[in-house]
Amino acid sequence: MPISKDFTSILTKDWEITFLQCYPNGYLKYTDLCNILQLTAGVHAELGGISFSDMQVHHQAWVLSRMRVEIKRLPKWRDVVTVKTWINSLENSRSIRCLELYIGDEKIVGCETFWAVFNTQTRRPENLALPHAHFEKYPDDKATEIQFSKIDTTIDKIFVTEKTILLSDLDIVNHANSVKYLEWCLDYADPKLLLNQKLESFEMNYLKEVSFDDTIAIEKSTLDNPMIFTVNSTNKICFALQLNLK
Repeated sequence: MPISKDFTSILTKDWEITFLQCYPNGYLKYTDLCNILQLTAGVHAELGGISFSDMQVHHQAWVLSRMRVEIKRLPKWRDVVTVKTWINSLENSRSIRCLELYIGDEKIVGCETFWAVFNTQTRRPENLALPHAHFEKYPDDKATEIQFSKIDTTIDKIFVTEKTILLSDLDIVNHANSVKYLEWCLDYADPKLLLNQKLESFEMNYLKEVSFDDTIAIEKSTLDNPMIFTVNSTNKICFALQLNLK
């Protein structure tokens, strides 16, 4: 698709929080927070001509590699939130995108994401085939206080559960959707931590894709803060999640 006449290098988009996106206490689920952030990134990419559809002409797609989310508080049902996003850097096969979520003028969430260009036929990273010079880059503008990092997965962990990847876990790139990993792990965190908004921040590392009918094992650290989960397949860590508690 051509670059939209509405394209700007910094995008702001409003979303209304629906009851389908909320925990029983009426506050936005952490998984749906990530969905809103990624949907906003997708809108920006589409307006700028580097969306999934544009990239598929070259058998390419954006794949999330790392993500850090810092949370002051969560929005609740019927709140209208504004998400602001911009590209911090985009070179070769890698891009850093920043996102912020506001209620009115109050910033309540900051997020930094690290993306890789992925060839959907070879299942390997490669340089972006599309032009992107029209996106102004903002290397000095950060959305989080701390940058995403490599999670320490060598800590002591215990087995939590085993799962088979189902059709409902897959996305349009034909592997497990990035938010599903978070959902699988948070299902085994203490519900009180989530309902009482005890997460100050969380960070995710995506290391290896998993696909339909794969069997995964979820493990959890023996220490509670930070709390670390891993998703493993064929004895290799595919995903790591770190929850930093207040």
